[in-house]
Amino acid sequence: MDFHAFTGLWERHPAWRLLRAHHSPLILTFLGNYFVEGNRGASSANDLAAALDDLLYDLNTAAAAEDGQARFPKEPRAYLEDWAATEAGFLRRFYPPGDDEVHYEVTPAFEKAYSWVVSLQGRAFVGTESRLHTVVELLRQIVHGVESDPGVRLAELRRRRAEIDAEIDAVESGHIAVLDQTGVRDRYQQLSSTARELLSDFREVEDNFRLLDRAAREKIAAWDGPKGELLAELVGSRSEIASSDQGRSFQSFFEFLLSDSRQTELSALLDKVSSLDFVKVDHRIRGIHHDWSEAADRTQRTVRQISEQLRRFLDDQVWLENRRVFDLVRAVESTALELRGDTLDFGLDVDQPGIEIALPFERPLYQQPASATVESHIEHATEDLDAELLFTQTFVDQARLAANIRAILPERSSALLSDVVGMYPIEQGAAEIVGYLALDDGDVSIDIDASDETLLEYPDPNDPDTIRRARLPRVTVRRR
Repeated sequence: MDFHAFTGLWERHPAWRLLRAHHSPLILTFLGNYFVEGNRGASSANDLAAALDDLLYDLNTAAAAEDGQARFPKEPRAYLEDWAATEAGFLRRFYPPGDDEVHYEVTPAFEKAYSWVVSLQGRAFVGTESRLHTVVELLRQIVHGVESDPGVRLAELRRRRAEIDAEIDAVESGHIAVLDQTGVRDRYQQLSSTARELLSDFREVEDNFRLLDRAAREKIAAWDGPKGELLAELVGSRSEIASSDQGRSFQSFFEFLLSDSRQTELSALLDKVSSLDFVKVDHRIRGIHHDWSEAADRTQRTVRQISEQLRRFLDDQVWLENRRVFDLVRAVESTALELRGDTLDFGLDVDQPGIEIALPFERPLYQQPASATVESHIEHATEDLDAELLFTQTFVDQARLAANIRAILPERSSALLSDVVGMYPIEQGAAEIVGYLALDDGDVSIDIDASDETLLEYPDPNDPDTIRRARLPRVTVRRR
């Protein structure tokens, strides 16, 4: 990085701005203890203001300013609004879906600044052995993971099997090598640091996905071209997220967390390590796997928001088309009112029948009325109207699509969209395929993998004898 790059970070990056802030010790103390050390996600403004009020009272009571005034005179909510302002960027202020109370959560920039400040403190014990083993193991995974020679792969597997056999023989003969207390503390320190950094990385990944979601919203708001082109771009953006390195890594981690057996193993390992007497237990990681699951679920919801934007765009388009229909009806009514008082030979004659009295049992059964010929002539029409607009509306029942998926998939399982379509064929063309892609109904979710392709065939709704084909990314349907 050159001088101009550092200058740009000094002027605009929220983490650097935090370190230059006048009340940075207060910001780091409160937000760091409440969110980072407390392993908390988004919190309501009332809860956050109450906790900040307690801290401000303690600080103002312990030390006053030189002029005798309170050291921190503002109200707690005023501080929160200042920290969430655009020119600050330490907090994110938002309204969760279905909640009318404002919520706050720390930004990835704050966590970077907080981690760096905390790292300035000296440590009584600095472990190096565990990190060395981690580096060597990662190098082995990279080297052997890209090796395509079967002979080399077999030689490595036989070497690892020989090491395991030797360890088994040693244990059977009574020679059990255990870690000493220093080695355990070294590895536990590395475990604690990595676990907390991983939780912080989730917030940064969520923020990156949120920026992509915002870009999709801006594109929808400013779009004035054909609907099909915008749908193609939005579906491509959703696929781009899933196929990126960040998206693929996150998806692998998320699938790992969804496994009940691995969750059970993580819980058992954390409980066993936390029960060791000679380990200074970090309370923040005892339930870190639950925090991982919550953070990963928030990130997954952010990715699904792009699909929701696609669905909302389609709903808005249907509303606009319905409004066009109402405008056409109003135009016809206005024309009829304008011509009502004219003396032109316009209209139709209908014979008014007399009132017939008949007993209930004398009434005949229903008969289809005979068609009547009606002649209409309008001299002064306001515009040429396309009546086809009244009959070209398409409604895709997403409740039916979700029911199709639930009829096939049991809970905690997944299948390809092509398998679902094979059992429940496409009836409404491309609109029904888009309905599947935008589906988010309770326990049903859709994942898109752009690294592979799927070819769906379906009959043309307007011409059943014509078969159309849609080339899509690999789409997986999941039930939670």
